[in-house]
Amino acid sequence: MRFSSLKELAVVCEKEGKSICDIMLEDQAAESGRSKEQEWEKMKAYYGIMKDAAAKGIVSEKTSRSGLTGGDAKRVHEYTRNPDASLEPFTGLAMAYALAVSEVNASMGRIVATPTAGSCGVIPGVFVSSQERFGWDDDHMVKGLFSAGAIGYIIANNSFISGAEGGCQAEIGSAIGMAAGALVELKGGTPAQAVHAVGLALKNTLGLICDPVGGLVEIPCIVRNGFGAVNALAAADMALAGVRSAIPTDEVIQVMLEVGSAMPDTHRETAMGGLAQTPTGKEIIRQLAKDRKKPAVSKKEDTK
Repeated sequence: MRFSSLKELAVVCEKEGKSICDIMLEDQAAESGRSKEQEWEKMKAYYGIMKDAAAKGIVSEKTSRSGLTGGDAKRVHEYTRNPDASLEPFTGLAMAYALAVSEVNASMGRIVATPTAGSCGVIPGVFVSSQERFGWDDDHMVKGLFSAGAIGYIIANNSFISGAEGGCQAEIGSAIGMAAGALVELKGGTPAQAVHAVGLALKNTLGLICDPVGGLVEIPCIVRNGFGAVNALAAADMALAGVRSAIPTDEVIQVMLEVGSAMPDTHRETAMGGLAQTPTGKEIIRQLAKDRKKPAVSKKEDTK
């Protein structure tokens, strides 16, 4: 890659008069040995999976294998069309789609890790709702995915994208930053504005712990995807309005590394702290353990 930081990426874009998408597509093709056309089609297929998951999850009442979650995306989707809803419809739709994709993941459905399975709903939530709102075609959305990929590449190589390493700030935070920066470019913003959007997004998730109840990517992970999609929309709008990240985004990424490294193990995907260790969290864990010990019912017994 011709860049290792967001500052370098913006400089390359300005020097060559190209978008973040253009630079990422060229560099990805050069690194993989595949043609730009092949890389494009591969990313387009990924976007198809994201759209399918959003469409499936928004109408599903199916619960996850654990039985802990399911059906909230449909509930939110229906409520946000209510005139009394606090969010305007497309913002609510972004939140609902993010929940939908995350619920599909929890029920063992097919998703794209963006950048991880635990944060798989944010980018589809933002992208699919924006596509419906602005009438963009799939090829335009693919441009956004390459932009998001470039941002994620830089974060992953300078900090964390894993909750086990750096807390939920590394998963949901990175996904929000990727979605915000990409959305800026999709809406005609400059690479510099996209970089500011990433910084604005990341600053507001610093310190977010990873505390999944029972070690499952369900509670509180799914709802964080929903809120994350809304945060990404806000960060993109701020950057497009001219708001700048006073702390350079690359420095924010370094702070995320510092904070994540200092975070205790109990708050890094171990289910040994945070929400996982509340009285209700402990009870859920006990119930899950009890259910796992139940003998499986054979097909023969099930027909009686």
